[in-house]
Amino acid sequence: MDIATTPSALVPAVGYVHGYSQREGRRLGDQAETLAQLLHAGTTYPAGSRVLELGCGVGAQTVHLLRSSPGAHLVAVDQSEESLAQARMHVAHIAPEAQVEWCRADVFDLPFADAEFDHAFVCFVLEHVTDPRQALARLRRVLRPGGTVTVIEGDHGSAVLHPDSAHARAVIDCQIRLQSAAGGNALLGRQLQPLLAGAGYRGVEVRPRTVYADRTRPGWVDGFTRSTFIAMVESVRDNALAASLITPADWDRGIADLHRTAHDGTFHYTFFKAVAVNVPQAT
Repeated sequence: MDIATTPSALVPAVGYVHGYSQREGRRLGDQAETLAQLLHAGTTYPAGSRVLELGCGVGAQTVHLLRSSPGAHLVAVDQSEESLAQARMHVAHIAPEAQVEWCRADVFDLPFADAEFDHAFVCFVLEHVTDPRQALARLRRVLRPGGTVTVIEGDHGSAVLHPDSAHARAVIDCQIRLQSAAGGNALLGRQLQPLLAGAGYRGVEVRPRTVYADRTRPGWVDGFTRSTFIAMVESVRDNALAASLITPADWDRGIADLHRTAHDGTFHYTFFKAVAVNVPQAT
């Protein structure tokens, strides 16, 4: 997203706005567990199919792909050796019997043969890429004709909270602006259909996956509002202050107002999940 996002370093020129700390790694793992059913429902791959996970990061989504498609051959790609090492350890701990092929590679220069994969899975990656349409177009080369791509992204503009707060929206905007300055786009979810169609895919279907949390849903309040969304925003505090995007007092007020939604208010956020089909490329 990121929210999510995995701390993928697919494109070195783009900074991962949340950093690569152990705390961030834990946040991503907690986030993936909280959102697993919401985001992965309906995504299964046939036994024997070759599946490319683009931008696996620390493996937070990888374990869920393995659980839903145990017979598929998964190839997990990231450009960060550090992230790949964490992913290997994470998967070995959660699913020690799983067979995953790990590969260090760049999204714009994938070291695979044409049409090598039956399916591709891309979660919380494109929001950190300077040219997501071009990344999707390059991905088509390694997908067989008729193969599918699944793309999941968040959209910080979809955050709806009660009590509403200009200060809370200001701290969310700090995260959006910092991600934009790093070459990414925290509002990418709303763009998935035109991005995929523009990259040459057909049969694009986009469905919203909505999180709603209030005090009657304590698992979502703790797992998403506090441990995923607020934790994500809190991680950019130092950078927001250093860039003079907000004053310390206004930041603290905004974070307090966000926490209030978890205490006696409500919080709503929408992810967008797209599935599209690769078509033969023109010769």
